Amino acid sequence: MTAATPIPTLTSAGDAAEVLAAGGLLGLPTETVYGLAADAHNLAAVRRVFQAKGRPIDHPLIVHLGGAGDLDEWARDVPAPLRELATANWPGPLTIVVPKREWVPPEITGGLDTVAIRVPGQDVAREVITRLGRLTGTSAALVAPSANLFGQVSPTTAEHVRVGLAGRLLPGDAVLDAGPARVGLESTIVAWIDGRLRVLRPGAVTIDGATSSQSGAPPPGIRAPGMLAAHYAPRARVIVVDDAGLGDLASRIGQPSPPAGRSVALLAPAGIATPAGWRRLGSPVDDAAYAEMLYASMRAADDAGAAAFVAVLPQSGPLRAAIADRLSRAAVGSAGSPDPGRPR
Repeated sequence: MTAATPIPTLTSAGDAAEVLAAGGLLGLPTETVYGLAADAHNLAAVRRVFQAKGRPIDHPLIVHLGGAGDLDEWARDVPAPLRELATANWPGPLTIVVPKREWVPPEITGGLDTVAIRVPGQDVAREVITRLGRLTGTSAALVAPSANLFGQVSPTTAEHVRVGLAGRLLPGDAVLDAGPARVGLESTIVAWIDGRLRVLRPGAVTIDGATSSQSGAPPPGIRAPGMLAAHYAPRARVIVVDDAGLGDLASRIGQPSPPAGRSVALLAPAGIATPAGWRRLGSPVDDAAYAEMLYASMRAADDAGAAAFVAVLPQSGPLRAAIADRLSRAAVGSAGSPDPGRPR
């Protein structure tokens, strides 16, 4: 077996736009996570995104625009509350699910009559979109789901993309390196359903008065990325606890050190002690710092060969709900991994 060809790394938005204009795929830095971008007007490239990620074809993609002024090119009859949210939060980590224009292809929407749209808060991402428009002579837009294999941990650095998609991309594809993602969690997704705002996926933007998806399943035909029960999962078994439950868990796993083959990695807020024999991966001082390092810590647990990744939730903060959401889905996705708390 030959080694996978390394994915080229770019530092110029202009070079990145040329990759997309030629029909290539691009690891695109955004403020949330790195996305696997393709020209949304190039259906062959869009289809390759699904192939590279191993993503189900009925799982909708988010369309990334260069500015809010392009919203009505893709959407029709946008409910006023969603338009107001977009005005208040774009550019930024907010995605709105709205009725699509007839021309928007089913490859992007998963066959639905709605389309998910956002304007990224990362300056270089918007610059890439703008430069792509100049090259193609169109009002450019990108699809850009997270640049990882479907269901696995989202990437927050260019290196994560290079490692995670090694062997999955083709000559002509590349990754644009703009440093670590500053938010670290995917965007908030919100829809207008039955006359009210419903948060389909929590994120950095919190919506006062909105109903969460956990409060009741959305009606058929409204789907969005990141709503599967199992998602964002590392190889290590993910165990989510609060501060009060950490001591009991440590006792069950075993101290002063875990048995051989049951190494444990820990991510916990600053001030929480590390059980003896465990590997501390981070001590975030608040929920924002926790979100920023969450996915990188999951990857570090896998790199260290940990059997378990124990996450102590932050006690408060606007990102706590989004962190809990990602960890709960990661725990389901990693449920087949060995449980270090059970005897073998």
